[in-house]
Parts: sequence; C-alpha cells; structure tokens
Amino acid sequence: MKRERLTMSQALVRFLDNQYIECDGVESKFVSGIFGIFGHGCVVGVGQALEQGGHSLKFYQGKNEQNMALAAVAYAKQMDRKAIIPCVSSIGPGATNMVTACGCATANRIPLLVLPGDTFACRQPDPVLQQAEFFDNYGRTVTDAFKGVCHYFDRIVRPEQLMTACLNAMRVLTDPADTGAVCLAMPQDVEGEAYDYPEHFLQKRVWHMDRRPITASQLKRAASLIWDAKKPVIVCGGGVRYSGAEKELLQLAEQCNIPITETQAGKGIIAWDHPLNLGGIGVTGGKAANVIARDADLIIGVGTRFTDFTTSSKWLFAENRKVLGINICPFDAYKMDAEAVIADAREALSALVTECCGYKTEYTGEIAAAKKEWDLIVDDYYTKELPGGLSQTLALGIINGFMGSDDIAVGSAGSLPGDMQRLFRPGSRGTYHMEYGYSNMGYEINGALGVKLAAPDKEVYTFCGDGSFFMAHSELYTSIQEGLKLNICVFDNMGWGCIENLQNNQGTDTFGTVFRARNPQTGMLDGDDIPVDFAKIAEGYGAVGYTVRTADELRAALEDAKKQIRTVVFDIKVLPKTMTPGYESWWRVGVAEVSKSKTVAAAYEDMQKHIKETFDY
Repeated sequence: MKRERLTMSQALVRFLDNQYIECDGVESKFVSGIFGIFGHGCVVGVGQALEQGGHSLKFYQGKNEQNMALAAVAYAKQMDRKAIIPCVSSIGPGATNMVTACGCATANRIPLLVLPGDTFACRQPDPVLQQAEFFDNYGRTVTDAFKGVCHYFDRIVRPEQLMTACLNAMRVLTDPADTGAVCLAMPQDVEGEAYDYPEHFLQKRVWHMDRRPITASQLKRAASLIWDAKKPVIVCGGGVRYSGAEKELLQLAEQCNIPITETQAGKGIIAWDHPLNLGGIGVTGGKAANVIARDADLIIGVGTRFTDFTTSSKWLFAENRKVLGINICPFDAYKMDAEAVIADAREALSALVTECCGYKTEYTGEIAAAKKEWDLIVDDYYTKELPGGLSQTLALGIINGFMGSDDIAVGSAGSLPGDMQRLFRPGSRGTYHMEYGYSNMGYEINGALGVKLAAPDKEVYTFCGDGSFFMAHSELYTSIQEGLKLNICVFDNMGWGCIENLQNNQGTDTFGTVFRARNPQTGMLDGDDIPVDFAKIAEGYGAVGYTVRTADELRAALEDAKKQIRTVVFDIKVLPKTMTPGYESWWRVGVAEVSKSKTVAAAYEDMQKHIKETFDY
C-alpha cells in the first residue's frame, strides 16, 4: 500500500480538498474553501498546511469565530446543503465562540464542519494559554461544549485517528436525514504530528446523496388519508427546497386543489402569487393560511419540523384533524402524532401525484377569497404612510418592490422575520433566505456574506434590527476585504422591538427592551434616547452608508446603492411598534403564574385558556 508522510493538518487539508458529492447524476465539489482565524492553537498546524499549498482550497479570513461560522451556515443553506465551508479556530475562546453557530446549524439541519484547536494531547505543557482546567476530569476541555450542539463530535488525539474521524464527519455532513454541525477537535500538538497516511485516504472521494423512495405500504397509507380528506392543507417546509421537490408539490396541489402554506424555510419555493399559495402559516403567518389551516381535516407536512411557530404551539389545527408527515428524517416525520412517510420529498410527492389521480378536495371559493383578502392586507401595509415618520412595514415594502426577481433576501431574528413571512413577496426560487430554526441574532449580516459567497452574481439584501447589528456584524469588514457587495438594511427602532411587544402583550410594562441611557433620577434604563449613526459606522469600515428617515430618502438611497460596487448600509430610522401583528395565531410563552400586576394575571389566564385548546403529542 502506497503511503505519504504528512502532518495531521496536512492530511486533513488534502482530504477536504478531495471530497465530492453526487446527486441525481450531478457531481460537484463539496469543499472549496476554509474560514479561519489563526491563533496559537492552529496557526502552526492547519495554518501551516494551508500556507504551504498543494491544494485548491480558498482561505477566507474571519473576524469573529461565531460570525464566520454563521457565514458558513448560510453558505451551506444557500447551496441547498450541497457544499460547505469548514471553519478553523484556535483553542479556548476562539473555539467556544463557534458553539452558538453549531447550535444554529443543528437546529436548521444545515451541515457545518468546525475544526477548533484544543489543548495538548500529551498534557506536558499544561496548563497552556487559554486552557480551562476542570478539577474533576483532567481529560475534559472546553471543546466538550460542542457535544451538546453537534450531530457528531470527535477529538483527534493521535494523527492516525484523523481517518476514522473524517469519514464519520463526512457521513453526517452529507446525510440529508441526520445532518447538522460536526466538530473535530484538534489538540495543537497533534495538528503538527506526522503519520504515513495511505494514498487512498487522500484521493478523490464521492459521496452519493441517493434519494430514499417511498415504500408501497407508506404510499398506500398516505394516499388513503388524502382520499378520505375533504379539506386538506399542505405545509411546505425547507425539506421541499433541499429535495428540489417544488415541481412535484405544485403538481399534487394543482391536481387535487389543495391549498399550500409556507414555513419560514419553505417560503419562496412556490411563487407567492400562485392561486393556491396562501403564504406563511403559524405565529408569524398571515390570516389566509391560518384561517384555512384552522378548519383543515388533514395537515400534509412536507419537509417541515413542525416547530411551535408553524403550529402556533400546537393550537392552530382543529381537534379532529389528521396529520401526514412526509420527511426524510424519521425524527421529524412522526411529529404531531403523524402518519409518517419516511422518504425523500420529491420521490414521495411524485408517487402521490399518481396515486391520487382523480381526487379533488371540497374547497369551493374559500381559497381564492382568503388569498384575495390577504393580498389586500399586504398591499395596505406595503403602501400606507403613517404620521411622524417611516413605518417598518412601509420601508420593507419599498425595498421588496425595488428588489429584482433574482435578488436574495436574508433575515433571522427580531420582528422582521414576522413581517417578512407575512408580507414579503420573493422573486425566483432561492431568493428568500430566512434562518428561523435558531432565530440567531447576528446571523443577518454574517449570513449575508455566506449567501454572497454562494451566489456572487446576485444582489443580496439582508434585513436586521439595530439590536442584531450591535450583536454581530464583523464580517461586514470581510465583505469589503473580499470585494463582495452586500446591501445591509438596518431597521433602527432603538430597541428590541419584537421582545418589547411580547413583554407588553403578556402584561408586563416595558423593561430592559429599549435602548436608552440610565436615568439618574429613577436609576433605570428609561432616560434619554441614545441615537446611533449606523451609516457612519459603515463608512468607518469602508462601506457606503445612507441615513434614511423618509420613504423618498429610502427610494433615493436604493437607487444610488445600485451604482455602488462595495457593501452598503441603509440606516433606516423606523417608528417603534410599526411591525405587523399576529393573525389568528397564538404563541405559548412562560407567563408568570403569580404576579402583583392585574395585566400579567390576565395574560396568565389567557395562556391557560389556550393551553386547554391545544393537544398533547
């Protein structure tokens, strides 16, 4: 057997450079670059391996480990999970900074490979810089924190262990049913240790993403449920996108006259103006989808995780309804006490199209009427001007109307995801990119970089609040460094407006959710406003900044930004509390059972009433 003597890091780089996937006969490179922030735990290991060359991996210099990993999550999501950018860090804080991003990847079923440095396997220099010591277990290091947020974790304490670790990592990263974050922790001494690696480990390897077919018995049970239903509804989830099943889903819906509702991950797959598309469903959904779904007797979930936002905390659907769960992942297929079809979405839907030929729902004019009413509501939000300033919904409508059909919208946290699921009208497929499995504040700007890396020829607009901007925007600088233009829309309502609304709606007065100075009289954070000039912050990074206070200023800024070739930031000053409300939905949160406040007590009673109307699964 021919072998080559390489350090563990050199072998890792060679291995990653030679990983490919095949899906539907199309072969593509799975890893084309690496994000990294070098420190003493990796710079002379993986850093040396990357620097010496002999590979085709492009190195991207991150500015914060969490943020670069969030960019990697967004890249993989935009690539429909068919490509990744691994992330390399030093030990200690550099490593644990990536834990949040791993949680984000796992929650969203997105492949992410993190390669954190670790303390010395030999233990001889211990305790080293940035090492946390645990008195009960000398073998424990801070990278053990990744175990709680990763689908696969391994610590490579000998260079030959790399082979098993890499194969298992790729197994998870390319598995549509069991994917998420993967962590290969790398002690810094082992990164530089050598081994005679067999040539076949370093050669090109193709991972086949085969489609799991629906079984005959599953098809019979699923079709029976549909044939027995009078008014079913489809819940289109992210799995439809990753499977490429939109054609089959639409074919089934049109053939059988079944209305379609969308999760955040499923939005933008079916054209928003299709007569059967009722839009977003659940807590952040619209009236059309929620009203029709409330009366449905069969819920057909396709590629959805049935989160609390989709189901309105299991309150939305009628008591006598049934659920059909079509999902490649068994864990998700059985949710909501569903009849589970564990299969690839495209394969399952294609089979159901044939099996349900001749079936028609009993809907008459309800679908069209609900959609017409909702479209008028959206039009009103997108055009109505309010006295005293610019509303959040009008600003969103202006930007949405300005964007081209191939421009990509990115979002994640705060009140904007609710507005966007309800109101946003995406262009072509893949132009609505919402991370809402983890609702990760700070994803918006960093994720936009990942989206732009995946689609460099597209205009990328990311939508974030001032709170998210404060939290994490470091890769804005990386976009300048890489010459990748982002359009960053900062909706500044001077606080965490979404959480303030939640707080107020559950009976509590505003506390700690608006951005104000400490009041010397009260000792509370209810003093003067502290205005922030986000446009100047952008200019300090080398980006182009626009300050926007009116609809006309926003339109002018958008036009001028089209001429720019570098990242632009729209500092949009919006009126607080001008986001959309909920429609025919409910969200369960932990309201105080005991309180001196009558409004909190009333909110608790309201919660108890809704709980009685939900169902246990």
